[in-house]
Amino acid sequence: MTRLAAFSILISLAFATTAAPNAPQAFKLDNGLTLIVQEDHRAPVVVSQLWYKTGASYEHAGITGISHLLEHMMFKGTNKHGPGEFSRLIAQEGGRENAFTGRDYTAYFQRLEKSRLGVALALEADRMQYLRLDGAELEKERQVVLEERRLRTEDNPRALTSEGFYATAFQTSPYRHPIIGWQQDIQAIGINDLRAWYQRWYAPDNAVLVIAGDVDTSAIRALAAHHFGTIPATTTVPVVTHEEVPQRGAKRLQVAAPARLPYLLLGYKSPSLKTAAEPWEAYALTVLASILDGDDSSRLARELVRGSEIAASASASYSLYQRLDSLLVLSAIPAPSIGMPALEQALRAQVARLRNALVNERELARIKTQVIASNVYERDSIFYQAMQLGMLETVGLGWQRRDEFVAGISTITAAQVQAVARKYLRPEYATVAVLKPQKMAGNQHGE
Repeated sequence: MTRLAAFSILISLAFATTAAPNAPQAFKLDNGLTLIVQEDHRAPVVVSQLWYKTGASYEHAGITGISHLLEHMMFKGTNKHGPGEFSRLIAQEGGRENAFTGRDYTAYFQRLEKSRLGVALALEADRMQYLRLDGAELEKERQVVLEERRLRTEDNPRALTSEGFYATAFQTSPYRHPIIGWQQDIQAIGINDLRAWYQRWYAPDNAVLVIAGDVDTSAIRALAAHHFGTIPATTTVPVVTHEEVPQRGAKRLQVAAPARLPYLLLGYKSPSLKTAAEPWEAYALTVLASILDGDDSSRLARELVRGSEIAASASASYSLYQRLDSLLVLSAIPAPSIGMPALEQALRAQVARLRNALVNERELARIKTQVIASNVYERDSIFYQAMQLGMLETVGLGWQRRDEFVAGISTITAAQVQAVARKYLRPEYATVAVLKPQKMAGNQHGE
C-alpha cells in the first residue's frame, strides 16, 4: 500500500470518527427564525451563533461600513441592559463572546457551559428587539472604527493594496467595497441611518440561529421558541443585487505607500459555489488554489520560493462559500534583487501551466486528500461546525450542502481543473495590483 493510499484511508476513518454523532436538524419558528441544531456530546460546552443576512455586500455607496458599525453598536445596550452589560454577563457565566461582519453576513456568538445557554439566548433576543441607539455612543464607536481602519488598512500597506485591488477588480459588484467601509462613509453615517439599517435587517425572519454542542435538540427547540418566538417578524425588503458586469480587458493598479517591501496581487474573477454554472466548477477551483498553495510542498512554495527563489513568499486563495461571484487571487513578495515584472511573469507562468497541462494524478490525489483532511479536522471544532452551517444557510446555499464538500472534492479530475483554469484564469481578464514602497518615516512600521 502506498503512503498516499494509507493516508487516504486514515482521512476516511477520521471523518467517520470525528463527525458529530447526529446529523444537524433545522426548524423554522412561526416568525420566520431559522434554527439549526448540531448535537456534539464530546464536551459539556455549547456554541451559540446568531447570523443576520446582512453585511458589506448589502450596502451601497454612501453607507459602506454601516453593517460593521452597527455590529459595534450592538454591545451598547438595550432598554433593559446598559452599555457593556452583554459582555459582562456572558463573562460572569464563564463564557466568551464576540461578533464579526463579513461581506454577506453579520454574526454574534457565545461559547458557554451547556447549562448557561439560556442566558445568551435571552440577551440576544433582547437586543434583536430593543437595541438602544444613542448618538453619543455612536460618536465613541465611530472613532473606534476609524482607528481600527487606520491601524488595519491605512497604516498597513498590503491591506491598503488589497483594498484597492478589490475596488479595481470589481466594477459593479458590492464586493468592491471594504467590509469596514470607506473612511468618508464611516464619518458620515448618522444615528438615523443606523436605526433604519437595524429595523430593516435585524428581525427573526432575516436571522439564522445555530446551536452546536452538548445539547438535546428538542430542548433547544423549546428554548429558542421561548426566547425568540414572540418577536414579531418584519417584511424584510430584498436587497437589490448588483451583479458584476463582464470585464472587457486586463486591469492594473499601482499603490504608492510607505512600506519596506513591494507586494503583488494577481486575480481572476471566478464563480462561487452559489453562482457557478455547475457545482463542480467551484470544487475544481478549490483544488486548483490548493495545487498552487495548499502547503509547503505546493507549487508556489516549491517552485517560486524554494526552487527559483524568485519570491520571498507566495500564496493563493479562493472563497467557495459566497453569495456572489468570487476571485481567485495569487499574491507574492519578491525575493531581494528580483524586480516586480519578473515576479509577475513567474506567477503568470504558474497559471499558464494549469491552463496548458494536466495535473498529474499523483499530485492531484495528494492535493485532494489534503483539502479533505483540512475540512475534516476543522469539523472537530464545535465552533467550526456551527460556522459552516451558519455561513451556508446565510449566503443562500442551505446548510444541507455542508456534507457535499468531501464528495465534491473527491470527484474532481485533472481535466476539470484544467477546464476551470482555461475558462476563468484568462490573462486578458486578469487584475494586477502592485505596491510600490515609498520612504517610511521614522515612526512607521509598515510591512
